[in-house]
Amino acid sequence: MSTEESNKGRNAQTIETIAVLGAGTMGHGIAQTATFAGYRVILRDVEREALARGVRSIERNLDKGIQLGKLTDEDRDMTLQRIRGATQLTETANADLFIEAAPEVLEIKQDILREVERSARRPFIFASNTSSLSITKIARASLHPERVVGMHFFNPVHIMRLVEIVKGQDTSTETIDAVCEVGTRMRKEPITVKDVPGFASSRLGVALGLEAMRMLEQGVASAKDIDTAMELGYNHPMGPLRLTDLVGLDVRLKIAEYLHTALDSETFRPPDILRRMVAGGKLGKKSGEGFYKWNE
Repeated sequence: MSTEESNKGRNAQTIETIAVLGAGTMGHGIAQTATFAGYRVILRDVEREALARGVRSIERNLDKGIQLGKLTDEDRDMTLQRIRGATQLTETANADLFIEAAPEVLEIKQDILREVERSARRPFIFASNTSSLSITKIARASLHPERVVGMHFFNPVHIMRLVEIVKGQDTSTETIDAVCEVGTRMRKEPITVKDVPGFASSRLGVALGLEAMRMLEQGVASAKDIDTAMELGYNHPMGPLRLTDLVGLDVRLKIAEYLHTALDSETFRPPDILRRMVAGGKLGKKSGEGFYKWNE
């Protein structure tokens, strides 16, 4: 790859193939949304069973869309035709945009970025779906930090309209413009934020969720009534405790611990109830129980 090629930004018009790294809750949702927008998508996960679960989740989402009259059989078939699964990173070598949806651990995300740079055959943009970690720090693992950006989607990805675009210290304007255009094509509303701990959405959302947990711990009201207060009193589509169950209590705990340290704020100190539930394996919907019982 020549120096001139390496320095070129990938503009939105040249992004045709997107590699989504991680087939979990967020990863398969991002892949579904990208394929429905017309992109060719490679959904990659190191575990073959996780990849299969991700594809099955996409199929269920599409089938539900058909049942609700929002999609046609043709929409479903065309979406599935544009996506393929992979377990080897080399199978993603020709992607124009990589969207990483790995666990919220800085070292994991940096390792993925290094691996992508070693295997890629062309210039690319690397977007992290992190909800709290520093894009600038993730980009320190890159030879081209100007092409590293945050692209924070929300769960469930195929329904939620927001995508938070996070500009790292070295992220180029061309990179920001390109991923904003991709987000728009995915029928999302992009907002651009500074690279600060928790960005805009997680900082506000986690603060609300942790306070709801403290209220539950103090016996102020039941989980359902706390959620109903926000849904009916403030017109939130979902209460903070139910949302935490969907996100995963373990994920929320990691984010809270990070924000508590990074911002040096007691607002983000994880409540004891959150630590106890995670230690007991009550992680929310994915484990069958969190603040709600999902198997009933």
